[in-house]
Amino acid sequence: MDIMIIATLIAGLALLVVGGELLVRGASALAAAAGISPLVIGLTVVAFGTSSPELAVSIQAGLAGNSDIAVGNVVGSNIFNILFILGACALILPLLVTRQLVRLEVPIMIAVSLLLMVLALDGTIGFLDGLLLFAGIVGYTSWSIIRSRRERTRPQDEFEREYGEAELPSHPTAAQNLKNIGLVLGGLLVLVIGARWLVDAATSIARTFGVSDVIIGLTIVAAGTSLPEVATSIIATIRKERDIAIGNVVGSNIFNILGILGLSAMVTPGGLNVAPTILAFDMPIMIAVALVCLPIFFTGFTIARWEGAVFLGSYVAYTVFLVLVATRNPALETFTNAMLLLLPLLAITVIWTTIQALRRGSSAGTSQTPV
Repeated sequence: MDIMIIATLIAGLALLVVGGELLVRGASALAAAAGISPLVIGLTVVAFGTSSPELAVSIQAGLAGNSDIAVGNVVGSNIFNILFILGACALILPLLVTRQLVRLEVPIMIAVSLLLMVLALDGTIGFLDGLLLFAGIVGYTSWSIIRSRRERTRPQDEFEREYGEAELPSHPTAAQNLKNIGLVLGGLLVLVIGARWLVDAATSIARTFGVSDVIIGLTIVAAGTSLPEVATSIIATIRKERDIAIGNVVGSNIFNILGILGLSAMVTPGGLNVAPTILAFDMPIMIAVALVCLPIFFTGFTIARWEGAVFLGSYVAYTVFLVLVATRNPALETFTNAMLLLLPLLAITVIWTTIQALRRGSSAGTSQTPV
């Protein structure tokens, strides 16, 4: 393989990380100065900012005629975000889940995942489909900001703990605002350059090895563009800011579907074509992963280490399966049979854990009821 292709791929990934960091810092500072609450910053500003590499890559891929990479990038990123990022974070430190995420954001994530599946059934996400999705992200963001303005929590504290910078003044100076706007614009510019390099390199690799754009989009591009989410959530977990770690993932998944695919479908001539393999296999996996979050999240409102290990192991198994399919490896049949035996066991474990948690909650509620 040409060493220049590998160098371009690595450089593209590096630029995406740098651009995402600049964008998140600038956007978070502007949001904090505007009085947006910490949780909403995690669900919207930080989540949308860390998803900006996916946005840049999907739009670039769509305009270049690589719909498989554009769609595969979003579907693969959503699977990666939940299974890999939450799994890795939970292994570092059990994650506490807020009731708001369980009652509002996770159901929204599940609903938009199902909506995407319905819109893609005809094999295309057209302009009107994209318009509907994009209207959804505008509505979700507006609702989040309005809700946030009613809260009293100051976002500066969250920004301070997340980035370790001095406290933001209640009334930032014009110079500070210009600096933050410069970070946002500079981050966007770096992201565009990094996205172009990454898409070009990934496409070249796919052609060299005979691997389809679908597999490249679901694996290399999806994981690469999710690096800002990985860094943000892991750092937040280490600093025990677990709300922002989970909110970043859930918010990113909502934005990926509504914002990224919506905008990409609107600007791509003829819309985005959805590969049959994505429609038949990867989208259902994305929906299943989103659905599994709900029972795991509300069982004690905690993601335990063993659940994180299950998430992480599931992502490894999913990636191995994609690689075996792409390379037509003889071990595919054995691996598939093993997964068919393992998946029911995992499902039974999740159901049993959920039932036990509901029973404990019911017993606790009964014991607290006055006689």
